[in-house]
Amino acid sequence: MAGPADFKIIVVQPRYQINLGYIARVSKNFGIRQLYLVNPRTIIGERALMFAKHSRELLEHPRIFKSLKEAVASCDIVIGTTGVPIKAGRAANIMSLEQSLKSARAAKRAKHIGILLGRDDIGLTKEELDECDIVAYIPTSPKYPVLNISHALAIMLYALKSNGFRHQQPSLVQSPERTESEYLFRVFAESIENKRIRNKKAVLRIFKKIVRAARPSPQELHALITALK
Repeated sequence: MAGPADFKIIVVQPRYQINLGYIARVSKNFGIRQLYLVNPRTIIGERALMFAKHSRELLEHPRIFKSLKEAVASCDIVIGTTGVPIKAGRAANIMSLEQSLKSARAAKRAKHIGILLGRDDIGLTKEELDECDIVAYIPTSPKYPVLNISHALAIMLYALKSNGFRHQQPSLVQSPERTESEYLFRVFAESIENKRIRNKKAVLRIFKKIVRAARPSPQELHALITALK
């Protein structure tokens, strides 16, 4: 469902100051007022501030998290990014940017949208991609498919805006749907812990994929939790 949305730009372990500067600049172009950084591997120094131009304030007061789970806790839906979809794994919800926008519109409660950017050098791990509700890729030349993370962010924000999503002031309230779904996943993991299943992690990933694709309501999530417990 298009309309007012809170875009949270979440960057996992950024390494290069120049990229942080460009990410801040692009973010301010689209009205973003805060960046979320997970365990940054670089300081926010003069080089980052220089490339940020008139968006220095985003780098002067970012929110820094120790874990990805903490960073996405207030998101209704998390859109991860990958440059090479074939390497992202079969269990992830991988789709083109166009398809991901359709899926985001279908999520009627998606008011807080997390845009997850991977590391400058190695992107997101398979485990991190599995935490995403959607993994989007931007179709580019197969000879060189990987975009710079700031370029990918610019395209994604423009695509969201072009499809009717409008950024609004960020909210720090934790999403009840995400809280319930994370609890459901923990209960499911506990329920299969003592079963004779060879690859429990793969089974959990597939269960997450099915639940996220179904987009259950809070009442449906509660019913699933009750059944598993």
